[in-house]
Amino acid sequence: MINFGTEAVNLVKVGRREKGSAAEDLALEFLLKRGLVLLERNWRVGHKELDLLMKSTNEATEEQRLHVIEVRSLSEPNLQLPFETVDIKKQRAVISAASAYIYRNQIMYETQFDIVSVLFEKDGNIRIDYLPEAFNPKW
Repeated sequence: MINFGTEAVNLVKVGRREKGSAAEDLALEFLLKRGLVLLERNWRVGHKELDLLMKSTNEATEEQRLHVIEVRSLSEPNLQLPFETVDIKKQRAVISAASAYIYRNQIMYETQFDIVSVLFEKDGNIRIDYLPEAFNPKW
């Protein structure tokens, strides 16, 4: 749980696009602190967009991994959490865009699809949940 005090209250009052951008900022900071390296942000191919493309390296084996990260946010809890809003249609769009990115950039290492969920709570707290390997393509 991360508490940004009144800053979170202000975020609740801004529009959807601004909240999405703020959620991506928070997710990026969260993942950078865990050792991932940013490759691209808001990478587009056609009408599809990948929120965050990051890389991790296993220190023991030096094996690299591409993380395709979908960031989802909600302003208040409802019947579902933000990560639960990534339905099969969205998964297919992310996988399709990731395939284009991998091809264009000749990525030769393993890829995983992660979700970062950002929940802006009414009390001003911000809850960030990271779901690694949230879904898998059927390559």
